Amino acid sequence: MNLWTVAVEYPPFFYSLAALLGLLVGSFINVLAYRLPVMLERQWQREAHEMLGLPQGAQPHFDLCLPASHCPRCQQRIRAWQNIPVLSYLFLRGRCAGCQGRISARYPLVELGCALLSLGVAWHFGPGVPALLVMLLTWGLLALSLIDADRQLLPDVLVLPLLWLGLVVNAFGLLVPLPDALWGAVAGYLSLWSVYWLFRLLTGKEGMGYGDFKLLAMLGAWGGWQILPMTVMGASVAGALIGLVLLGLRRANRGTTLPFGPYLAIAGWIALLWGDEIVASYLQLLGTR
Repeated sequence: MNLWTVAVEYPPFFYSLAALLGLLVGSFINVLAYRLPVMLERQWQREAHEMLGLPQGAQPHFDLCLPASHCPRCQQRIRAWQNIPVLSYLFLRGRCAGCQGRISARYPLVELGCALLSLGVAWHFGPGVPALLVMLLTWGLLALSLIDADRQLLPDVLVLPLLWLGLVVNAFGLLVPLPDALWGAVAGYLSLWSVYWLFRLLTGKEGMGYGDFKLLAMLGAWGGWQILPMTVMGASVAGALIGLVLLGLRRANRGTTLPFGPYLAIAGWIALLWGDEIVASYLQLLGTR
């Protein structure tokens, strides 16, 4: 009996594996969210220098693996036992073992959040391939949300493979029929693209980036066109509320640009998992009035 058979036949084991895998992937997402934008920026700089015929200075190697993880203050290399998701942060009491500088609480929170999201997906779909695929989507959405929140960037290198994967997954009807997924991708892109150009024609300003169009197209490819209205409405309401809170706290002003990707990701993930139940509950509530 192999590991997959055990996981499928014993759901508690599958849920435990999902949570553990979520912890490990969450640790990687922390690295990805920081390093990928830097890697892309350096790539764009190299391409711009080549296009303009400018000399390029030598830069130290930088990718997802090198240089090894280290403290940004004292440069001490982080050892394997200091890099165990959540547990190392607790053991070190949130401080660097070398200089005693504070370690951001974001690292264990992302790891724990990824574990809980993975467990939620596993619980919702049960043991099987759909759960694993939606976990992969969940990890991608978490990484994209963090990058967009930090850098206002939704990298094509993450969005486009997930978009195509959603269409491939639904070519086998694992989540929704392929026609629903195809038109979900088309409608997702064109809906925000239309809003973008309408807003630009009326105001002369750009209200969102092209990455948002692609992200909504990707969500449509996974969940079908049916989840798009709830996704856009939920993201818009959440974005407006957060914006009002930031204005009230004077953490932003009317000219501040806020990333829309995290709200789309959260609303789309909720719509994919519980959209039917939410709509049914809403219609039932209307029927009782």
